Amino acid sequence: MDFRIAWRTLIQEPAYTLAVMLGLSAGLAACLLLLGFVRYSLEYDAQVPDADNIYVVRHRFNVDPSEPVYDLAPMFLRAAALQLPGVVDATCYIPARQEVLPLAVRIDRKILRVRALTVIPGFQQVLGLRTLYGDIAVALERPDQIVLTAAAAHRLFATADVVGRVLHAEGKPLRVGAVVATPPSNTTIPFELLFGVNSTFADEVRHEMLTGEHGWMGKLLIRVRPGASVAALTDSLQQVVDRTPSVQSFPPDVMARLGKRKTLELSMSPLRSAYFATQVRDNPIAVAGDRGDPMLIGGLAAIAVLILALAAINYVNLATVRVLRRQREVAMRKVLGASVPQIVMHFMLESLLMSMLATALGLLLAWLALPAFSQLVARQLDDVFNLQNIAMAVTLGGLLGVVSAVYPALIALRVHPTRVLAGRPGTESGASMRLRRVLTVVQIAAAMGLAGVTIAIAWQTHYAMTSSPGFEPSPLLVVEMPERVRDNAAARGLYTALSAQPGVEGVAISEDPVGRLDWLWTRELKRPGGQAAAMEMKSVSANFFEQLRLKPVAGRLFRSGFDRDDDKIPVIINAIAARELGFATPEAAIGETVLFTGFDNVTINKTIVGIAPELRFRSLHEAPRATAYELWTAGGALTIRVHGSMAQVENSVRELWPRYFPESLLRMHRAGEILTQNYAEDARMAKLLAVATGIALIIAGVGTYVLSANTVQRRAPEIVMRKLHGARAGDVGLLVIREIGLLVLAGAAIGLPAAAIATHRYLSGYVEHAPVGYWTLLIALCLTLAIALGAISRHTWLAMRLSPAEALRS
Repeated sequence: MDFRIAWRTLIQEPAYTLAVMLGLSAGLAACLLLLGFVRYSLEYDAQVPDADNIYVVRHRFNVDPSEPVYDLAPMFLRAAALQLPGVVDATCYIPARQEVLPLAVRIDRKILRVRALTVIPGFQQVLGLRTLYGDIAVALERPDQIVLTAAAAHRLFATADVVGRVLHAEGKPLRVGAVVATPPSNTTIPFELLFGVNSTFADEVRHEMLTGEHGWMGKLLIRVRPGASVAALTDSLQQVVDRTPSVQSFPPDVMARLGKRKTLELSMSPLRSAYFATQVRDNPIAVAGDRGDPMLIGGLAAIAVLILALAAINYVNLATVRVLRRQREVAMRKVLGASVPQIVMHFMLESLLMSMLATALGLLLAWLALPAFSQLVARQLDDVFNLQNIAMAVTLGGLLGVVSAVYPALIALRVHPTRVLAGRPGTESGASMRLRRVLTVVQIAAAMGLAGVTIAIAWQTHYAMTSSPGFEPSPLLVVEMPERVRDNAAARGLYTALSAQPGVEGVAISEDPVGRLDWLWTRELKRPGGQAAAMEMKSVSANFFEQLRLKPVAGRLFRSGFDRDDDKIPVIINAIAARELGFATPEAAIGETVLFTGFDNVTINKTIVGIAPELRFRSLHEAPRATAYELWTAGGALTIRVHGSMAQVENSVRELWPRYFPESLLRMHRAGEILTQNYAEDARMAKLLAVATGIALIIAGVGTYVLSANTVQRRAPEIVMRKLHGARAGDVGLLVIREIGLLVLAGAAIGLPAAAIATHRYLSGYVEHAPVGYWTLLIALCLTLAIALGAISRHTWLAMRLSPAEALRS
């Protein structure tokens, strides 16, 4: 019966019901999506059995103090780990091909890119892979078989039951030996295809993966017994590394400079925390993969709760105003014998019904928005709408309804039947009114603060994406080949063919396209008898600087026709490298000799012939590094300078590609696209914050609208008296605007300083800032003021037109 009464009460005022429901549902939808993403992030690798006892072995190369942490370790440590007490199991894997050269497979005439790993026996036990078809252990042992996930099987063959089907990987026929259940998307070990170490595809790495003879790096997972000392295990593995010559062969001066620091410093980190290991960086063997910033995830959780709180505040404000208008109804209920519990229960059920309807609508809105939201955060969130999350959403909606009903119910209990029925309805107490004003100020402050932060992040992201990389990228096209030019006939053939195409001014060879670090490697250059410095090495062709139209800072740059490709003597450095080598000025380095030790530990003399301008191989999140350029055509990135139609040259590349690489997919980008990819995460965060800010501003606008309506209603007698004493309509309008304006300014005093602090913390992650000043906060203030003025305009107009006679009659 109480639910039926509550339902009738709601449908009697459809405008009120619709406004409340839309506000609550929008807040709930935003909250559910954000909290769903937060939970998704916190459950990375949770599907792995006994994941809390699995550790990832990492290393830092201390020869270069600026080296980051890598998610890799020497593969010989697996055998050593299995001998240690407290270790249950250990496995090792590497990407089937370097992540910068992704693997493509062919099925009939269809070529598709796949994420593939090469694994040693036992990988499936450590990760707890569940076999759907075939025998995974046998498939990983056989040289001609592979393992697919169910999702990959569907993508490649349109069905999961594909045991026995054949595909070609780089021309090699391989048979599907097993199909396993697809791991959840929130894993730091993603794959679609597995090669066993005995596979014909793993001929080049088999010996090293099984023996670790030369100290090659791989991804090492160790399962330990509960309670085992991870510190003791790390120390034992470190001792093994310290005794291994293959990773300790450095000149005496390098070892002396290290002092007591380890050459290769190991650490062990829980697999369950791998997603939040933001210090891990990409390397030529494997990219770090999806990573989440714990501060960002915590901030999104706070924003989710904040949006829900703002929506609840709106509902409380609306419900309170509505109770004040329903005093006669409440008085009649009391006269007719309604008890305090019955009145409280009526408002509780009315609020609960409203919140549950809003929850249902919020779930629908969240479901409809999920594809766009998934794209925005660049994660596959298909499993967010599972039964557990839906149950949690319904529970949250119920709690919201109960909590939101408390204050309106207290207002209803204070209604005096005798006074109300005698025509003297009570007004809201001063304390109640002050509380609702405080709540409105909180809404405004939150929305304004979010707006200030969002504008600053968007501006900094735009600045970073459009900042000069040191050259003009618009006429440049980058083609990434699966093989190195110097060592592969097909790569040389494509290079030659592209150089002869109409509209192509020239083609340069490098390991990395400018704007992205694919093959980061660092070597030490040393002045004879003088200072040494570690620097990033860049291998380029003789015409590299010509194609980028660069001029030297000092000396000269490499020139085609003058310099020979693969000449080991000349070297070009940047000004940072000159300073770190101890030269007083960049010009002083010209013509000087530096000693260079290659990977074969053979030292040669190189001559500095020029100082290059700064090129951005890193994003603005990282400081520029000392860099040296040498002549070496073993790179696979072609930088094409286009004269005329870019589209025409792109079509030429597409036509030529199958002639030289029929088993590989084309990877072609305009140079500007590569540069902007460095800030994809920043751009996504800016868009996400913009959506959240928009919702918060709308909620704040509705709250301001409600407060202005209540202000005009509460001050109607005062407005009448002012008009009777000669006040003009403009004076009455200013009365309402001034009251709401003071609340907006109070919100600014709270929200804008918080926004300034948050903006400063965000910008600290950049080495170069956009001119972000107080103007971003000023825009946020003006935007909020405009929304507030729009929200109060209707009731301000009504107050200005209020007739004294009508007001006195009512």
